[in-house]
Amino acid sequence: MTPPTAEQLEIQALAHDFAEAELRPNAAGWDQRQALDESVFAKLAELGFLGMLVPEEHGGLGFDFATYLLVLEELAWGDASVALSVAIHNGPVCGLLARHGSAAQRAEWLPRLASGEILGAFAMSEAGSGSDPAYISTDATRDANGWRLEGEKRWVTNGARAGLVVVLARTEAGFGAFLVPTSADGYSTGAAETTLGLRASETVSARFDGVRVPADALIGEPDAGLRQALEALDLVRAGAAAEAVGVGRAALEHATRYALGREQFNQPIARFGAVQAKLADMAQRIAGARALAREAAGAVDAWQDHTGAPRTGLEGLTARAAIAKLAASEAATWVADEAVQIYGGYGYMRHYPVEKLLRDAKGAEIYEGTNEIMRMVIAREVLRDAGDIDP
Repeated sequence: MTPPTAEQLEIQALAHDFAEAELRPNAAGWDQRQALDESVFAKLAELGFLGMLVPEEHGGLGFDFATYLLVLEELAWGDASVALSVAIHNGPVCGLLARHGSAAQRAEWLPRLASGEILGAFAMSEAGSGSDPAYISTDATRDANGWRLEGEKRWVTNGARAGLVVVLARTEAGFGAFLVPTSADGYSTGAAETTLGLRASETVSARFDGVRVPADALIGEPDAGLRQALEALDLVRAGAAAEAVGVGRAALEHATRYALGREQFNQPIARFGAVQAKLADMAQRIAGARALAREAAGAVDAWQDHTGAPRTGLEGLTARAAIAKLAASEAATWVADEAVQIYGGYGYMRHYPVEKLLRDAKGAEIYEGTNEIMRMVIAREVLRDAGDIDP
């Protein structure tokens, strides 16, 4: 793992300054209202953060994945709900389109996504297929004019705010990934879910009642969607690791400042060995999680550039993304829980920052595949390396 370059550090500093000025002051209010201000997306677009994985020829920044994760970490340090919305827009929407979309699809959609004219959403999970895509029931039927989609998706981040949704649906050949404008007749969303954490991130169900899209709305072939979706999951899992690092960093910083300012027995509680041990363990776990996230980013870049990293095996992209997501999310939850403990009774109060961080951190153990699924993915790659599973 190579250290960040000077250019990457400059971009990270820009993202940090934005998070400090625009996200931190609003995070508690957004959490309470369970909604982000629309203006935040215009500000993200102005900085180019809605086009980080969009090639420059289509109006994006064309970041490598390592740089992208540095920005996600800082956005999550400011507010995890914003980081999640940005990650879904960039990873499984812009990233999938940039890699697998046709020239016409890229030219039509990527400039609009990069500029913030429209936001992207990804619709894969269903009520009966949260972790097993083989049970997806949303159906895409081919007709003379293109495709007709029927079904319902759950837990769609950005689903009501988006202008474009990438939808995984069953076709006669397997599964296909479809580009569905939310203006299409038959597309509708339910009310936003009330969640434990990440409360300002818009999470809705999405219905497709006879939604008709043209033939060229299909990304690639009618049987390529599942493979494309699994590639997209690798990207969002690596992103989830960076987001978790940002949340954990925020929790450690709050706890450190509180411990230095809170006095008991005529001295700051930061002078007590028990508190110092907590702070040390918190720092150690965050450092390990950051290293794994950056290693996953390197695997993404190497795989996309065809310079070394395979897709499968314990050293491959899928395992590296799962390992990073597993380690970073559990580290963030543990660190945030310790931060609450350092705050004591105040940490349990809604108007202090660390209880929100604990709620947000827990989400990273669940979204983009639960950590139980991450362990299954990692074990599968261990067994593959041992020769138990055919490559």
